Amino acid sequence: MTTVFIIGLFLAFFLDGSISQMFSGVFYSYPNSMVPYLTMLWLILTLYFVDFKKLHIELWAAIIGFLFDMYYTGILGIYLFAFPLVVYICRKIYNALPQNFLSGFLVYFLGITILVGLGYFANDFIGLTNTSVSVFLVNILAPTLAINLIFFLIFYFPIDSLYMSRRR
Repeated sequence: MTTVFIIGLFLAFFLDGSISQMFSGVFYSYPNSMVPYLTMLWLILTLYFVDFKKLHIELWAAIIGFLFDMYYTGILGIYLFAFPLVVYICRKIYNALPQNFLSGFLVYFLGITILVGLGYFANDFIGLTNTSVSVFLVNILAPTLAINLIFFLIFYFPIDSLYMSRRR
């Protein structure tokens, strides 16, 4: 199970950049910006389908967050702290709800909202962005949520099947 998780995590990590690069004309056309977070999708779906205590998902989230910062953003610290925090919050919320597809969809929606919001406010705090909150909500958060929820719909059942086949 651990091997599948680690391979999937790094595959999602590299697919984030590859998909962003391949579809940059669509994802980053002015004034909108859609950022795929397949890495976060993999982490959160793993929470749903695997015993998270055995995998130490928050630790893996910090490691991949560090790599995400180094490889994609160049600013060390934002995703290093945001990834494990979002995974922790999503785990707590998901465990409090009935564990089904709709609960997972809601929790993922909240997780991406928190992740993108933390990124925006961190960048605003250090002076790397000058967009208003309303522009952020309409042109960055909404399209990012849309693309990531589509990815959730596409990958939820295949990842569930993958982890189910490994449990047997």
